[in-house]
Formats: sequence, structure tokens, C-alpha cells
Amino acid sequence: MTSFLLILQFVIAGILTVAVLLQKSSSIGLGAYSGSNESLFGAKGPAGFMAKFTFVVGVFFIVNTVALGYFYNQTKKVSIAEEIKVEKSVVPSAPLNTTPVTPAPEAPAAPKSN
Repeated sequence: MTSFLLILQFVIAGILTVAVLLQKSSSIGLGAYSGSNESLFGAKGPAGFMAKFTFVVGVFFIVNTVALGYFYNQTKKVSIAEEIKVEKSVVPSAPLNTTPVTPAPEAPAAPKSN
């Protein structure tokens, strides 16, 4: 099931990309928000079929994404976080068979100045 949904996800993503690229650009940029003489969607409202088609394909994309996540989680049954193994000691321990370290001789005292 997840293989089918994954393939469907790629197909929907391609269709959604093409649908967005085929829409007419209003080319007013941020002027729509600053009181341009055109309204946000123009005089005739949204661009009709392509806007509605893009919205429907976008909804299918979101629903498929949620379903893909749900079914993948049901088949996997484990979280990735549960698979991470944590070491108890980060600092490596010293070897067991070591000889005691003798302290270094003290350095000579500095000469006294008159």
C-alpha cells in the first residue's frame, strides 16, 4: 500500500507543479496588498478552472501525504528514535593493566634577586 501511495505522491506532485506553472500571472507583485487599482484576484475573481483544479490537486496532495505517513508508521511499528542506541559511557575507560605513574621531579627554584 505504501508503494502505491508513494508513486501516487510523485504523480500528484508533478501534476500540482504543472498546474501552478500554467496559471496566469497577475504580475502585480505586492501591489495587490498596497491598494493597487486591481483587486487581489482581479475583476473576475479567481482564474476559474485552473485555480479550482490547483486547489483540488493540492487537497489530494495533503490527504495523500497524511495517508502515506499513517500507513508507513503502521507497517514500520517502530520509531526511528527507538532504534538509536545510546552508549552508557562517552569517555573511553583506561586500560586495566597499567603501571602507576611516578610524579615528575620538581623544578628547581628560581634564583633570588638582590
